[in-house]
Amino acid sequence: MDPAEAAHRWAATWTAAWRAHQVEPVVALYAENCVHRSTPFRAPHRGREGVRDYLRQAFADERRVDEVRFGEPVVQGDRAFVEYWARFVDTDGAAATLAGGGVARFDADGLVVEVRDYWHLEPGDRPPPEGWGR
Repeated sequence: MDPAEAAHRWAATWTAAWRAHQVEPVVALYAENCVHRSTPFRAPHRGREGVRDYLRQAFADERRVDEVRFGEPVVQGDRAFVEYWARFVDTDGAAATLAGGGVARFDADGLVVEVRDYWHLEPGDRPPPEGWGR
């Protein structure tokens, strides 16, 4: 699969699945032996089961998702960078905004073999700035 096609699929699937807190559509994007780093300083989540565990925990921290956006992927070779922006209500009832981006590397089948995410969580409901995601 073409890396640009894989990157667009990755962004679109994450957008829809995050909104609905659906774990399995995202897990299906990853290769069996993938490595997912949700932040630079956490231990990596290894394999599809590691990604599944990470998503279950992350989604459990959100009571309601108000918005999820993924920007236009920037693709070079077998890698892509995509920004994301999410506004949600956490399990304590507080509004929060998560803004970040991820670098993904894809195999020949278009499956994710490695992801490195970088993000910032901010209290409150904050819209993205004008021109975000392009």
